Amino acid sequence: MPEYIVSGVILAAFVVAGVLSYFFTPPVKQFAHKVGAIDVPKDNRRMHKEPIPRLGGLAIFGGFLASILIFGELDQTMLCVLLGASIIVALGIFDDVLALGAKLKFVVQIVAAAIPVCVGDLQIKLFTNLNPFSDTPYFHLGILAIPITIIWIVGITNAVNLIDGLDGLAVGVSSIAAITMLAVALLTGNMTIAVTMAALAGACIGFMPYNLNPAKIFMGDTGSTFLGYMLATVSIMGLFKFYAVISFAVPFLILGLPIFDTANAIIRRVAAGRSPMSPDRGHVHHKLIDMGFNQKQAVAILYAISATLGLTAVVLTSSGEVKAIVLLLAVLAAILVGACIIYGAEHWAKHPTEHEEIPHEEQDLNQTAQSTEVENTVPEDKEYEQD
Repeated sequence: MPEYIVSGVILAAFVVAGVLSYFFTPPVKQFAHKVGAIDVPKDNRRMHKEPIPRLGGLAIFGGFLASILIFGELDQTMLCVLLGASIIVALGIFDDVLALGAKLKFVVQIVAAAIPVCVGDLQIKLFTNLNPFSDTPYFHLGILAIPITIIWIVGITNAVNLIDGLDGLAVGVSSIAAITMLAVALLTGNMTIAVTMAALAGACIGFMPYNLNPAKIFMGDTGSTFLGYMLATVSIMGLFKFYAVISFAVPFLILGLPIFDTANAIIRRVAAGRSPMSPDRGHVHHKLIDMGFNQKQAVAILYAISATLGLTAVVLTSSGEVKAIVLLLAVLAAILVGACIIYGAEHWAKHPTEHEEIPHEEQDLNQTAQSTEVENTVPEDKEYEQD
């Protein structure tokens, strides 16, 4: 197929998804009000102060689906992926309206992941052999391919959901990941992935004007789990099959931020003796806010991190193995240093040295402010009725 036709199809998929997502969002917002899909700020994990409608992910899904039906290649694997994505979206709608339990959502996500894995044969069958003394670049997963692939899909689905804590964060990070996968697909000549990621990126960007700070609508679990599911499934269609030594690093870099945040959340909660699914205020975006950054600044920092990881993934697919490995090690070192800075700053902020005492005047002011805050607190339900 001529290059200008390929470019035209990809651009058309991007534009159609973006335009439809943009125009679908206002009616979806009205629908969210009618069914009561409203996010009321009820704890310190939420950054917004007023009730905001959810279900924005429905507009993203609508724009993406329309574009794929027009421009995509609907083989058995893609049809299974779309069926699983539809189940994820349906689950998200019920969750945004009724607040379902974590166990039920987990079971449905496993079913949605199993459809493309078992029916569409979308599996991680090969993985990089990390043994430097072995002559075999890959090893076959065999019977473990099915459970490992399902774990990957469900894990990334929830990872994107977990970073959806600031206005525009999850949709922006997903856009960057989709554009990165689009670039990798073009470099490797995979038209199916290129069109799919163009449609997904377009749908995300079409929704962003309504979701950037201050957000007018949230995409809710409907959007965040759908984006995570699509990024996870599409990453299996080819991103695990590059250079023998670094093939595993490409999808991990593209989705590096949500993977890191989720792994950190699980370790943090288990170490504290709590369930890995229990919510808390310890995510990366929360730490940036606690360090003094506002929402826009924190989101910009995380965008920059995601873009850097994405660019690294693109370089890994277009460079020699030695250069790729050196670059990968440099990026990992930079991530480690950044994590140490963030967690170190948080530690010293919470634990001042013995010689650093808070003046009595500040203590009095803090006590007065806390008392005033308690007196002025309005119950959630009353606050919502007033708005």
